[in-house]
Amino acid sequence: MTIITMRSLLLSGTAGLSALLLAACATQPPSGTSAVASNRASEASATSAERADPDMRMVLQALQTMGGKPIETLSAQEAREQPTPADAAMQVMRQRGITQPPLDIANVEDRTISGDAGPIPIRIYTPDGNGPFPVVVYYHGGGWVIADLDTYDASARALAHHANAIVVSAHYRQGPEHKFPAAHEDAFKAYQWAVANAQALGGDPSRIAVVGESAGGNLAMNVAMQARNTGTTQPVHEVLVYPVAGTDVNTASYQENANAKPLNKPMMEWFFRQYLNGPGDFADPRINLIAADLKGLPPTTIIGAEIDPLRSEGVTLAQRLEAAGVPVTYQLYDGVTHEFFGMGAVVDDALDAEELAGMQLQRAFGTVDARTD
Repeated sequence: MTIITMRSLLLSGTAGLSALLLAACATQPPSGTSAVASNRASEASATSAERADPDMRMVLQALQTMGGKPIETLSAQEAREQPTPADAAMQVMRQRGITQPPLDIANVEDRTISGDAGPIPIRIYTPDGNGPFPVVVYYHGGGWVIADLDTYDASARALAHHANAIVVSAHYRQGPEHKFPAAHEDAFKAYQWAVANAQALGGDPSRIAVVGESAGGNLAMNVAMQARNTGTTQPVHEVLVYPVAGTDVNTASYQENANAKPLNKPMMEWFFRQYLNGPGDFADPRINLIAADLKGLPPTTIIGAEIDPLRSEGVTLAQRLEAAGVPVTYQLYDGVTHEFFGMGAVVDDALDAEELAGMQLQRAFGTVDARTD
């Protein structure tokens, strides 16, 4: 396994890697890690904004001014109408006078494709240049309940730019109207469509990858598992950004970030209630990825955030993948929260994470982007 530390130092060696993974899970890492993470147990009582880096803090403060209500106190429809971290990032951009550049995206097209239970909305991002391009199928977050293609537009654009690939951003049915495994079925259907239509899009079906954030990270890995199980064209790489990988809400990072923003323990419990059918689904390996059969999956990049209840399960997933013989790169970003990916215009670590994802995808595709970003 390759571990990139919170200070972006590339380390190797089994003992060092294991120690770093344990430190990422722990509430009290050993001395020598970053100052921000040196005393996580005492920081658990601090607010997310107090623990965050200055640029991440600005986004959190902007989100607070928007007057959103606690998601876990709302109906699903009410929750879908609340201000989002993406809205907060846009507000910070306006405050700074930043106009988001086009990021070398030549074309953006909305379509619908046929799903087993009705149409599935997708959005196709095509970069500048001449194809055939590699293809990325991207799944947004939102706990399988909230958010849509617009909410995560910045992430999809960043991936198209940094990976120099066509990105097919796929929506999916959401709970509680559509319970598990509805979103998982739609995710695989969108992947099958992308494989079958890659050439018509100007892409190369032999160079296809999956990327997902949060609940979308869970969907992306499920797609890879189902492709393996059904003999479908296997993705050459998967990038999982703070994925929902487990169902234990009492891990070290859940305890540390029980009241964090923008994601916390009560919200995750609410998401599970909205999407899952009942207690039995918590053990299903499609939800509890760390208990799944992970052998034969493609090389994987996992990106984690320090101020995130899902941090520990992301580390555990990396360990389980490595034990299953899957090449893994894991990077934890200090001082940022869940949902930071896609905020590259205003959060430095987000830009670094987007570039890392693009670099990992280009390596898997066998391409080299000669542009100067």
